[in-house]
Amino acid sequence: MKVKIISPEKVVYEGETSLMQIPGIDGSFEILNNHAPIISVLGKGNIRVVTKEKELLFPINSGVLECSSNNIQILVQ
Repeated sequence: MKVKIISPEKVVYEGETSLMQIPGIDGSFEILNNHAPIISVLGKGNIRVVTKEKELLFPINSGVLECSSNNIQILVQ
């Protein structure tokens, strides 16, 4: 899956992922390959991005996520 995490200042991360764990406002959830299209509001927590080489954590206060056709875009604060 392709993922792009964008803050008001810059692109925080852009790359490939096999799994993402997201802090939704109603609880944490995961996105895997071929996930159904989704738009979600995010709460305070960490976005966990798992790649073939490593695992990355991005702390956020809030945000919005859109996932469609294995493309994930996340706007964060």
